[in-house]
Amino acid sequence: MNSKVLAGLMGLCIGDALGVPVEFSTREELAQCPVRGMNSQNYWKELPGTWSDDSSLTFCLAESLCQGFSLQAIADSFCCWYYEQKWTARGRVFDIGITTQMAIEKLHRGVAPLKSGDTVERSNGNGSLMRILPLAYYHKTLDFPVLLERVHQVSCITHAHPRSQMACGIYISIVIALLEDGNPKVAYQEGLDRIEPFYQRYPYSQELSHFERILSREIDALSIESINSEGYVIDTLEASLWCFLNTSSYEQAVLEAVNLGEDTDTTAAVTGGLAGIYYGLESIPIEWINTIARKEDIIALANHLEIAIY
Repeated sequence: MNSKVLAGLMGLCIGDALGVPVEFSTREELAQCPVRGMNSQNYWKELPGTWSDDSSLTFCLAESLCQGFSLQAIADSFCCWYYEQKWTARGRVFDIGITTQMAIEKLHRGVAPLKSGDTVERSNGNGSLMRILPLAYYHKTLDFPVLLERVHQVSCITHAHPRSQMACGIYISIVIALLEDGNPKVAYQEGLDRIEPFYQRYPYSQELSHFERILSREIDALSIESINSEGYVIDTLEASLWCFLNTSSYEQAVLEAVNLGEDTDTTAAVTGGLAGIYYGLESIPIEWINTIARKEDIIALANHLEIAIY
């Protein structure tokens, strides 16, 4: 119950599963019929508790890390998910972003992990941000510059543009501050304080303007009308931080994220990772945990990762 590894992985996965049924719903539609729990009526025609590629690729990364850090092993695990349905919720890949799909197909053809991710500006979807969480658990065993370089490299497997790398880095830095027992607002500020010096150099310095609202340290002060929740990586990071900072429980945070609409599963997954770590596993409604697909496998994976890293 006290494992922050399990709390983060389960928090992410449950946020994902809450969002799957209403993915692509508009904010206006969800205002009329908001999500309040695991839903049996859904876009993908999946059972309640089914999670998407967000959790699948997070679990692939976590499982690979149990054996040490190897970009090739991580890349191979992504291929196993896509081509062999490994770490799917119910034996079927039913959702994948175009940029991620293209990268995995390159990996399958033998392209090296650091050459497979797209580098063009239009490729800045949220596909690497959604799965980067497990690397934060290295914060006690790796110096931050080394950890940050690994975060960037893992992002590059599918999303190699500096903007996507930076979004992952900022998220991980904030997660580390939460793991160090900071409260949400303090973790947000300390995470930015830690990461900003690393992004003053080229090519990251050219991307800082895109993170202006986050780096202001006042993302939570924005109105909900100014928060976007589509698949662009900046939108997802902003929306997830906004939901986490403007709520006071795991349940409130992930439901706020889902009910923003559009890319509901990813916004809630990224939010759920933060909220799970901060509020703890005991804060997640037990009926949600009991509904989640492959619950015991997720628990076992978290235990293995905790042993491997700590």
